[in-house]
Amino acid sequence: SNQIVVSLILILLYTAAHHTMPPHKTPFITHQIAALLITFAAYAAFHASRKPPSIVKSVLGPEIHGPNITNDTGWAPFNGPQGPHRLGELDLAFLSAYSIGMYFSGHIGDRIDLRLFLTIGMVGSGLFTVIFGLGYFLGVHYLGFYVIVQVICGVFQSIGWPCVVSIVGNWFGKSKRGLIMGVWNSHTSVGNIIGSIVASSVLGFGWGWSFVLPGGIIMLVAVLVFNFLVVGPRDVGLELAGEEEGVEMDSEGMSLVGPEKAGLEEGVGVGEVEGADSAVAIGFLEAWRLPGVVPFAFCLFFSKLVAYTFLYWLPFYIRHTAVAGVHLSHKTAGILSTIFDVGGVVGGILAGCISDMIEARAITSVAFLLLSVPTLVFYRIYGSISMLSNVSLMFLSGLLVNGPYSLITTAVAADLGTQSLISGNSRALATVTAIIDGTGSAGAALGPLLAGYISTRGWNSVFFMLILSLSIAGLLLLHVVKSEIKGKLNEGKWLWLSRISH
Repeated sequence: SNQIVVSLILILLYTAAHHTMPPHKTPFITHQIAALLITFAAYAAFHASRKPPSIVKSVLGPEIHGPNITNDTGWAPFNGPQGPHRLGELDLAFLSAYSIGMYFSGHIGDRIDLRLFLTIGMVGSGLFTVIFGLGYFLGVHYLGFYVIVQVICGVFQSIGWPCVVSIVGNWFGKSKRGLIMGVWNSHTSVGNIIGSIVASSVLGFGWGWSFVLPGGIIMLVAVLVFNFLVVGPRDVGLELAGEEEGVEMDSEGMSLVGPEKAGLEEGVGVGEVEGADSAVAIGFLEAWRLPGVVPFAFCLFFSKLVAYTFLYWLPFYIRHTAVAGVHLSHKTAGILSTIFDVGGVVGGILAGCISDMIEARAITSVAFLLLSVPTLVFYRIYGSISMLSNVSLMFLSGLLVNGPYSLITTAVAADLGTQSLISGNSRALATVTAIIDGTGSAGAALGPLLAGYISTRGWNSVFFMLILSLSIAGLLLLHVVKSEIKGKLNEGKWLWLSRISH
């Protein structure tokens, strides 16, 4: 009993010392690492809980063999000839709510405690993911139930991205290099991989479990976020050197348009707030008028259209496409689809490193987008020849598709954060990030819906849509590419390019 008393006293003394210890005693780097790890885990959990709908599509929907659709399989109301259409509409319900909610969540995130707001988003997302899975156990066959649940879940999911971007932006300034941000931004693909493996592993016990487990995981991570996440240096009595917090999110900490251009254009839309207190959040329309917002927002629209079509329909495509003459099982198709996300992890890091070296993010993005076009053609034509060709081309497709998608989201946040810093407004990052990702999410909502309708006509039509979208995404960045090349030549770099052009 004495040992128990002593142990309790020691625990109380440690707790008291921990709470009375000056906040600066904890090294700054420790807080930065903690912020990176916790936000990584949080957003990976968000994406893991989004993955179940794509894994269970082949179970909910009808069996498709060539032009024939089998009506006696699947789960009503998603079986039958219109099954793929209903599944596409379900994706639209979720992603439309996500896209619209993104605009509001970013605006709210600039004004309330991000830790609490992020926790609410995670708990809500987990709860309604579980409720969707309960449809299996309760035998629900009403389309409206699943649509309503997905809409509410989409609203809660929209809270995640503006919050984690703002928190990481609070802790890292211009000195942070590309590899850190490239690795951190792989949380999307890591979450997809975890979600795919968890949902696929329990699919044999009933598709409801594929929702219940990922929903439980994100709620557990929410507890970690609520108890240990520190939103910014000021919350623990610290300051980020150079007052750069809440600004940078790129792979190198440099503005896309460059400080010179930013300085010339700072009067556009945001000049009127110059000198304002940094705690005042930027206006919605002011953020839209920031240089670089429109082209990158619509480039992300088409990039996310492609990425999310793969996210929601790749397991279904693999299940209904014979590999070396053999149709894979639901579980195997779900697990095999993670190869695309593994490629996405590598692509995000590689794109960050390359843009780091050449100091040109738009050029890097366009290069990846252009290379992804022939890769998707090869995957469609040669992916079914053997398992090796399928895995290799799927990995390469994930690398090239997710590389620029990852780079654009982080680089744009950095660009606009720099604009906000110049204007004396450091609280714009969540609003701006929400605008960019919200616009991209509109494309994410459209892609899976179109895939649901077009897939009944044949998968060649779906791949044509994806290739066209990637081409448009690349074209939208050509003006920014031209500006980057001019900037490098004016700085005395890339002089070999001017010799070639002459």
